[in-house]
Amino acid sequence: MVNWKSRKTGDFLLLANAVVFVLLVNLVASRYFFRVDLTEEKRYSIKPQTKAILRALEDDVYIEVYLEGELNAGFRRFQKTIRETLDEFRVYAPGKLHITFTNPQTAGSEKAQSEFMADLAQRGIQPTNVIDTRDGQRVEKIIFPGAVISSGGIETGVMLLKGSTARTSDERINQSIETVEYELINALYTLTNTDRKRIGFLRGHGEADSMQVVSLYRDLGQVYEVERGVSLATTPSPETYDALVMVRPVTAFSEQEKYRLDQYIMQGGKVLFLIDRLNARMDSAAVAGYLALPYAENLDDQLFKYGVRINPDLVQDLQSAQYPIVTGQTGGKPQMQMMEWPFFPLINRYADHPITRNLDAVVTRFISSIDTVKAPGVKKTPLLFTSAQTRTVMAPVNISANALRQDVRPEDFSKDGVPVGYLLEGSFTSLYKNRFLPDGETKETFRDHSAPTRLVVLADADLAINEVNPRSHQPQPLGFYPFTNYIFANRDLLMNAVAYLVDEQGLIQARSKQIKIRPLDREKVKQERVTWQFLNLVVPLVLLTIFGVVRMYWRKKKFARFG
Repeated sequence: MVNWKSRKTGDFLLLANAVVFVLLVNLVASRYFFRVDLTEEKRYSIKPQTKAILRALEDDVYIEVYLEGELNAGFRRFQKTIRETLDEFRVYAPGKLHITFTNPQTAGSEKAQSEFMADLAQRGIQPTNVIDTRDGQRVEKIIFPGAVISSGGIETGVMLLKGSTARTSDERINQSIETVEYELINALYTLTNTDRKRIGFLRGHGEADSMQVVSLYRDLGQVYEVERGVSLATTPSPETYDALVMVRPVTAFSEQEKYRLDQYIMQGGKVLFLIDRLNARMDSAAVAGYLALPYAENLDDQLFKYGVRINPDLVQDLQSAQYPIVTGQTGGKPQMQMMEWPFFPLINRYADHPITRNLDAVVTRFISSIDTVKAPGVKKTPLLFTSAQTRTVMAPVNISANALRQDVRPEDFSKDGVPVGYLLEGSFTSLYKNRFLPDGETKETFRDHSAPTRLVVLADADLAINEVNPRSHQPQPLGFYPFTNYIFANRDLLMNAVAYLVDEQGLIQARSKQIKIRPLDREKVKQERVTWQFLNLVVPLVLLTIFGVVRMYWRKKKFARFG
């Protein structure tokens, strides 16, 4: 006979042990928090720098996302990623984040909707026209893939739809998904950070005037403290300026000024160089026989020592921006036609680096090629490349708008991927090592090698030049191209470059996240459809039936012994 009392006691003890085990697991989990991401590319994990910023939040933060409503499959996936990322943010900032999703098209009357949408556009959240097909009908809808983040009475807009417009819709959405964490945490950090880095713009050598770079001043000023007129009359210090920016110097630097810039770098200072190697301008292209010649800014030997050489040439690329040209007269009025201008390359090939990852195209004007030279201790990363149909023209370069009317022979553009921008990282050697120092400088404070630091060299200052509206005389957004009314990614490129130079916390590394697209092979699915339907529907039922029969037979045989 079975001792039912002892069996009952055993079952009770087993239940008690299970309860105690669950309580112990919960007690340990409450003390030692952890999360496990089992995906290959860690798509549900956020960077340690992001976690540190979230844990350090002192004030409440309100995040309103405007990607809501009826969305197609791609944008639903994008919305889901945004929601999951913000939910992950909540884990590391408990009680601090207040998140809502809002559909702008539900803002009352049509007039209220228009005003609301115009307000979002002013905050940098640009509308996107989505075309979808439902029940055989073409449906167009305007969405606002962005968010407004506010804290302490201050707010900022963040555009979440990024990526290259040259990619397919699904690929661009995937690129945007990869940058969601960075865009959100960068905006949040900018809003809540009180210890702002200082950026200085070098002046004194005919650099681009304030109106030409006012958009860059304004954009950087939202994140950093910006000083517009830094002189090399004395040696700047990294304690004073976290980074210096040089935009198109056209007159020669003296040896004393070069020495002071060199010693700033030797102390660990960071510099963004935006240099035009040749004096090339469209307003001179109308002059017959105009030749673009090199500027004499006297920086060649210094950049050469740091590991790069900006060549005295201009790049021509068949992948270029369009420019209006007079092609004839009708009724006494000039007829204009938009034509590709090879001297204005559109750059859409980048290094796989946080500065350039998932960028849209940038527009350049009269850009030069860059070569690298030996520089021990310096890592050189090419950031920007021209297309596969490129050529370079050495100075002096004949620039004439009439050349737009000439037929272009593709076979003349045989160079592929010419580098036009570099990131330099490491310990640099001083230009003045084993040389006489300039007059007035002493050996006591001289450094012949730098602390680990970073430089970015871009061979086109026009990357930082904004257009000015001829009617209102107001600056246009950086990257705005007036002949097509398109805003290229010049701003994103320069903001990322400065962030990488001064970002000691490594926040920009969040841009390195990679999410793989794993689409189904539609042809294979079609061919094997019946097989997979059988495996998913019939096989589980068969296995369940077999398990039930075997279990029934086992129980019958087991209890037959006690009969």
